[in-house]
Amino acid sequence: MPQSAQHYLEYMRRHAAEFVTVRQQIHQNPELGFEEFGTSDLVAERLAAWGYEVERGLGVTGLVGRLRRGSGTRAIGIRADMDALPIEEKTGLAYRSGRPGIMHACGHDGHTAMLLGAAKYLAQHGEFSGTLNLIFQPAEEGMGGAVKMMEDGLFEKYPCDAVYAMHNSPGRRQGDLMFREGAAMASSDYATVTLTGVGGHGAMPHRTADPIVAASSIVMALQTIVSRNADPQEMSIVTVGAIHSGKANNVIPETAVLEISVRSLDRVVRELLEKRLKAIVTAQAESFGVKAHIDYRKGYAVLVNTPEETEFARRIGYELVGAAHVEPQGPAVTGSEDFAFMLEKKPGCYLFIGNGAPGEHGGCMVHNPGYDFNDSNLPIGAAYWALLAESYLQ
Repeated sequence: MPQSAQHYLEYMRRHAAEFVTVRQQIHQNPELGFEEFGTSDLVAERLAAWGYEVERGLGVTGLVGRLRRGSGTRAIGIRADMDALPIEEKTGLAYRSGRPGIMHACGHDGHTAMLLGAAKYLAQHGEFSGTLNLIFQPAEEGMGGAVKMMEDGLFEKYPCDAVYAMHNSPGRRQGDLMFREGAAMASSDYATVTLTGVGGHGAMPHRTADPIVAASSIVMALQTIVSRNADPQEMSIVTVGAIHSGKANNVIPETAVLEISVRSLDRVVRELLEKRLKAIVTAQAESFGVKAHIDYRKGYAVLVNTPEETEFARRIGYELVGAAHVEPQGPAVTGSEDFAFMLEKKPGCYLFIGNGAPGEHGGCMVHNPGYDFNDSNLPIGAAYWALLAESYLQ
């Protein structure tokens, strides 16, 4: 049977220095998606040394460590992401990134270190009957590493009855755990709209078909999708993040390009946003006498936590840190996460751990050059995974 929650916390705190070193080593040597060769080496070497069966090359640089004990037939998957971001670090830390233009600005170094901490404990002291699958995933940052691992046979080779993952949350009290049943993170889709008109001299606009004027009208018209087409009680976002057109103040260009981000927390709303965006762009362009080409790309799916697995994950949180440090049904997050694709195949739960309140260490938002994972979370996160795994495999 699992030990008391305090046992796991005490063990991880005694061994925290080892995994702080691992985390900071990964932080100093960040690698972009599908390039995590060094990180994968580090993870694989430790897992193999602790007695795990290790398979590499799932999703190019992804790997799985499997540990089987007893005669139990249940199997659990726990996933950590490994990739960094193309951002120049500006933290000034002693262990700051040693690679120009690349840094761990989302905490994947910490996620990997937390799962390694649990991996060591479970290999050396774990009491369970069943199969533990530790999934170290590449390329979460917009490149779909989860899908690539599944295409390479992740769940056929390593069947899981449920899957779990965790992300740090800057702005929340360090060590607090947040859960949400149902839709927990938004889908993310992208559209590139290319408007083609007739260029000409700025002094003779009547002889042109101005794509900049059309683009400007389209930007404003797109706002009505959220304000007038989507249900006000359903989250929806349409953001025009970039407009590229023209080079001179007296020249009407031939083309204009809009880059658009579309997000929602509901599959039906997601379809509505795509349909209305295409209709508005097409009609607006025609009204200005320009042609529109729409490249609409599906990104990450809505991340949906299943009820039973979320309740189980929540119960482990209460047991480990107490009710005062658990938010049982937190708000949905409008960011996106490719663990959503794993949750389309398997039941499970994606939870959050507070990285630090605003103004404190760990409070800086992710994807920021000043961000750093809060190492105080390593014992809590590792203890959480160890307790969850042992409790599940009883």
